Amino acid sequence: MKITLCMVWLLALAFGIGGSLLVMLNFSGNLDRATETAVRSYRMVLSTLRIVDEISPQPDHSNLAQALSQMNTQGTAGWSALRLGGRYGAIYEDNNLAADLSQVPEGQGNEAVATIIRDGHGGRHIRISAYLYAADEALRLDQCYDISALYVQRDGQLRLYKWVFLAVIGIGGTLCWAMAYWLTRPLSALSAASKRFAAGDLGYRAKVSGDDEVGMLTEDFNAMAGKLQQNIEAIRDAAARQETFMGNFAHEMKNPMTAIIGYAELIRSQTLTEAEQMDAANYIFSEGKRLESLSLKLLDILLLKNKEVEFTRCRPAQLVGSMVQHLERVYAEQGIVLQCRCEEGECLLEPDLVRSLLVNLLDNARKAMDKGGNIYIVSQMTEDGCRLRILDTGRGIPEEEIAHITEAFYRVDKARSRAQGGVGLGLALCNEIVRLHNGSLKFESRIGNGTCVTVELRGGRL
Repeated sequence: MKITLCMVWLLALAFGIGGSLLVMLNFSGNLDRATETAVRSYRMVLSTLRIVDEISPQPDHSNLAQALSQMNTQGTAGWSALRLGGRYGAIYEDNNLAADLSQVPEGQGNEAVATIIRDGHGGRHIRISAYLYAADEALRLDQCYDISALYVQRDGQLRLYKWVFLAVIGIGGTLCWAMAYWLTRPLSALSAASKRFAAGDLGYRAKVSGDDEVGMLTEDFNAMAGKLQQNIEAIRDAAARQETFMGNFAHEMKNPMTAIIGYAELIRSQTLTEAEQMDAANYIFSEGKRLESLSLKLLDILLLKNKEVEFTRCRPAQLVGSMVQHLERVYAEQGIVLQCRCEEGECLLEPDLVRSLLVNLLDNARKAMDKGGNIYIVSQMTEDGCRLRILDTGRGIPEEEIAHITEAFYRVDKARSRAQGGVGLGLALCNEIVRLHNGSLKFESRIGNGTCVTVELRGGRL
């Protein structure tokens, strides 16, 4: 509506000023031409009278009156009067107009002076006056030329212009409203989209119409809505993960604490044999160690989230080789063959964190084997760091579980993992270590064929 009112106001202002100016300029031009024609006709009559006065022997100027009467019947003047200085009255006067036209002011010179006057009937006339000097007596010639038709024409044009003005404003206002509606319709759709989005319909998007500024605004709104939807979904996922984390943490704390309290209560009762007391103490010790491992890993994860890592020059082949040399004897006791193949080179890493990463990944591979098997470690150099691959011949991971295995307290086989002493934090810790190295952690697995873990560490090359 504001656009429509502004456009109508501008249209009315422009058309009103332009049309009125055009009518007035046309009238002014016609009036100037009519005045010039009347002045020329008057001068011709005035020159003729002077010639007649010069050649006429009559002292009473009757010849001038007779000549003016003849010219008046044949000329364009609507009224004529010839006066003797204003002292002796009119020598000749045409009485076709009202008497007030004969009252001409004194003091005009011998140059023709034109003025516009109104008669008693509302008509308009051009009155021209000048002095004619004859026989040492000042004679004044007055003539009036009817220009009422010009005013009638102007009034008719103004009346026509008013109707045209109203028609133009009406049609123009309708077109302006239609144009404003067409221009602002995408904004209305955008407003409706924002209301639906605010009401909770996060998937709703405004329809993009055109590639103008409004279309660009709609695209920006849709992009903002998409980003906001992603953020809201991420917040919801984070809240859900936090809730799951708290539930899992409470569950992990509950079991060992229940066992510790139960066995401690048995010991306090002093009804146990020495062997039973030793078993209870051992169970309390093992569960306490388990709680200690849980708290230490949680602390490591929290520290890594806020840690500033300082990379140093390292040889991944040396880190992997020393780790394999340290663990191969322990793994061999469980029937697991540990092998590695490393490419030489240097890159920037945090060595202690990489060792922790390898320990956790190798420990998960070991727990995935029930009756022994093989674990291969492959180290390769990349443009911005290194790539580590750990392959095992264990039981594998179901495909639907892979997306969740880096979540805290998540276990693929909960009973088996708890029996093996796991708390479900190892891969979460690995994920944080990889994040600090600007890398990625990828799992590929098939049930019964083992798992391949690919770690990209992008700390930089030297």
